[in-house]
Amino acid sequence: MKKHILLYGDSNTWGHDGINMCRYPDSVRWTSQVKEMLGEGYYVIAEGLSGRTTVFDDPLTEGLSGISTLAPILMSHMPLDYLVIMLGTNDTKARFSATAHNITKGLIRLVKKARSLEVWRLEPQILVIAPIIIDKRIYDVAESAGGMGAGCVEKSEMLPSLYKEAAKLLNVDYMDSNPYVTPAIGDWMHFDRQSNGRFAKALAETIVKNLG
Repeated sequence: MKKHILLYGDSNTWGHDGINMCRYPDSVRWTSQVKEMLGEGYYVIAEGLSGRTTVFDDPLTEGLSGISTLAPILMSHMPLDYLVIMLGTNDTKARFSATAHNITKGLIRLVKKARSLEVWRLEPQILVIAPIIIDKRIYDVAESAGGMGAGCVEKSEMLPSLYKEAAKLLNVDYMDSNPYVTPAIGDWMHFDRQSNGRFAKALAETIVKNLG
């Protein structure tokens, strides 16, 4: 029986190319590479949505709160063996007025919600991934800086340590994306092309280690 894994994230899970402002080809996206690396014993579902937050409703675009769509998405892919959550980058936008600690509270709420849903084949197993740290050079790119606002870099820098503490508190698996990824020169907040392969390899190894 294949183990079902759901990847729940934002534009970095969707596969946004920060240089060309389009989507990486299927073969390049880390989600596709993870599927290939894991092989026949796993069924991998990619659920990435640009702009998705942990729990915050975006006043500019509806449907982006991760917690509001979590239940229907997980239920549509049940039974699940493993849930991978990589969110938080969009939460750093100035329009949400959220601190890094607020964002972490949102992540905790999301994990607890996922655990409570009757979508699991056996016991809930969840991996929390700290998202990419936004490069400070984003403030020099008018379009990117305007969309994110002041303070996004500084908040993102705090998330790895806060997420690690939260994962320990929740007794879920933890991984930091940052040793494996580099921000794209175009917008300084999305994985560059080469990061997809490095991150996919690290994640595939983590999944095999934690899930078997």
